[in-house]
Amino acid sequence: MYAEEDVLGKAYDAKLVRRLLTYLRPYRGAVLVAFLLIVAGSGVDVVYPYLTKVAIDRYIRQGNFAGLHLVALAYVALLLAEFGLGYFQTLLLHRTGQQIMFDMRLELFRHLERLPHAFFDRNPVGRLMTRLTSDVDVLNELFTSGVVSVFGDLFALVGILIAIFVLNWKLALVVCSVIPLLFAAAFLFKIKVRESYREVRIFVAKINAFLQENITGMTVVQVFGREQKKFCQFDAINEGHRRVNLQSVFYHAVFYPVFSLISALALGLLLWYGGGQILAAALTLGSLVAFIQYVERFFQPINDLTEKYNILQSAMASSERIFKLLDTPVTLQGPAQGVTRPVEGHIEFRHVTFAYPEGEPVLRDISFTVQPGESVALVGATGAGKSTIIHLLNRSYDLQRGQILVDQVDVREWDLAHLRRSVGIVLQDVFLFSGSIQDNIRLWNPEIQPSQVIRAACHVNAHPFIQRLPAHYEHVLRERGASLSVGEKQLLAFARALAYDSRILVLDEATSSIDTETELLIRDALEKLLAGRTSLVIAHRLSTIQHVDRILVLHRGELKEEGTHQELLQKRGIYWRLYQLQYQEQFLRETRLGHAADLAPHLAE
Repeated sequence: MYAEEDVLGKAYDAKLVRRLLTYLRPYRGAVLVAFLLIVAGSGVDVVYPYLTKVAIDRYIRQGNFAGLHLVALAYVALLLAEFGLGYFQTLLLHRTGQQIMFDMRLELFRHLERLPHAFFDRNPVGRLMTRLTSDVDVLNELFTSGVVSVFGDLFALVGILIAIFVLNWKLALVVCSVIPLLFAAAFLFKIKVRESYREVRIFVAKINAFLQENITGMTVVQVFGREQKKFCQFDAINEGHRRVNLQSVFYHAVFYPVFSLISALALGLLLWYGGGQILAAALTLGSLVAFIQYVERFFQPINDLTEKYNILQSAMASSERIFKLLDTPVTLQGPAQGVTRPVEGHIEFRHVTFAYPEGEPVLRDISFTVQPGESVALVGATGAGKSTIIHLLNRSYDLQRGQILVDQVDVREWDLAHLRRSVGIVLQDVFLFSGSIQDNIRLWNPEIQPSQVIRAACHVNAHPFIQRLPAHYEHVLRERGASLSVGEKQLLAFARALAYDSRILVLDEATSSIDTETELLIRDALEKLLAGRTSLVIAHRLSTIQHVDRILVLHRGELKEEGTHQELLQKRGIYWRLYQLQYQEQFLRETRLGHAADLAPHLAE
């Protein structure tokens, strides 16, 4: 499930970096200004120690207070300049980083909206959430604290090296003698932290995927009493996340004291050698003090560059996953100049065969025709292929063999958005968004007026229960409509389909979860909803489809029977057996309630 998280990418990938830099292009002006501000700030930082040298050697030793005052004023002016430079470059970089995050998340979400259903069948929602949240945040840190700031550190490092070699090349060599130790420590730290970070990202993805799945399914977990089992599973994942984070903390806890120790070693060597040079009158006190300040500044950019490496490593891993998502091909899309004329409702399946990836064919050589305005029901056992027919009709998937025509035009030639707007679907599991009742019916489509929403709700008998809600049509629903009953959600789904006025209507088990009283309300609404529309009705409850014009019986992916309710009963085939089994179960249930007489005429058929 998390195989892609286990791949350890390169610490630096030039191809990824070039692609990341393309996101900076729209803001290259701001980035250039920030870069110049950083370079200027690095230059200012190099001047401080030199001012200290001048103050000590030229003015303090000679008792020149006027000159000392000038140096102090220059020092204050440099501090103010450094503050201003730092303020504006930080403001520019963080604004740019936030804008890049905004652009990248929009691009990711837009791409996700275009991906086919098969992609979401293979990828857990928690992992996709990680891509749009945590991984994008990591890239924000790269743009605000890494990709531009690293040049400032490099300029500061080069400037300090030039300054100390100009001041005294012998002391400079003493300082540089500890650099091999520093790079050895940084190299070991890099390897350990890189592996640790990879493991942290694996567990972050696992936690997100686990939480999304189990919070969404918490009702099922509680109903079946699996709280302790799920808690133990989460405890194991959470423990792994804690362990790898503590491992990362350990590496940081070792490296930074070692870094400080090497820095102290450099200062010790400097004091030892520089003190001897002063005693030998080969070096001034001001130069030694300036050298000490330069050494303190010399190690700071190196420490920052080590941190930048960690940011770069994290960004490489995150960008690799983000670009892998962005590079996922949109395998299902409409033609550039697709058909957009009004749909009349003629449907034809010609020798359609379809299999989901890595599976046996779900549909085998299916052929049938539905005339405009005709109502056709699809029945059959679970797995017979009923819902697959609907998915193929609105091109949620593309078939492998055969052809599907709408108004004598192949569905692959229609404009995809226009085709899907022309096919209204009411599912068994109704998805409601957080928002008002009105927005859930019209799905935030400004073309659908409030009066149309109310009219649609009245037609499907949803208006009475909406009027009982505190704010009526402006009543705000919680996530997935948790405050509504199953029947009320179904009524809203019917109102949504009617508001969009699609010429082809699909009811996929739309009444299977509705109580008897609600079903009676919907039967009246269905007559109005189906009038003048081509409709495909999928239902397990055969009582809900006896009024349709024609019934198609599917069995193991093949179309076995076709006809009206009475015609299929007379054939005494698959449909007849389904009918007998269903009403026998209902008869036994009613017998226990003492109402067997009501169903006896049906069994007699």
